Amino acid sequence: MPLCYSQLTLSDRRRLHQLVERKVPVGEIARQLGRHRSTIYRELKRNTFHDAEFPEYSGYYSGIANDISKERRRRLRKLSRHPQLRELVIEQLKALWSPEQIAGRLLADGVSAVRVCTETIYRFIYGKEDCALELF
Repeated sequence: MPLCYSQLTLSDRRRLHQLVERKVPVGEIARQLGRHRSTIYRELKRNTFHDAEFPEYSGYYSGIANDISKERRRRLRKLSRHPQLRELVIEQLKALWSPEQIAGRLLADGVSAVRVCTETIYRFIYGKEDCALELF
C-alpha cells in the first residue's frame, strides 16, 4: 500500500467495478488495488448508484462513481462557490490577517451570511488551485 494518500482514479474505479461484478471479497480487492480495505468499503458506500424507480439498475458503476466523487469534491469548495466571500478573504489575507482573525471577524461582524472556518481558509491558501495567488 502507498504511504501517501491519493484519490482513486477512474482506472482504479474501473478495476474495482470489474472485481465487484466478479464478487471478489473486499479484502482481495483492496490487496489488488493496493489500498486499505476501509477505502474500498468507503468507496462502495459513497459512490454506489441507487435508483428508486428501477432498483435492478442500482449498483457500483465506475463512470457514475467517478462523477459522484467529482461532484462531492466540487461542492466542498466553499470559497469557490461564493466569490464575494473569496474576495473578502483574499483582501484580508493580503492585509496580513491570520485565518483565525478572518474567521472570527466574519462571524462577529456578520459580514457574510456564509460562515467560514479557519481550516477552510488554510485549505484555500495551500490548495493546488489557489497556490498561484501566493497567499501563504
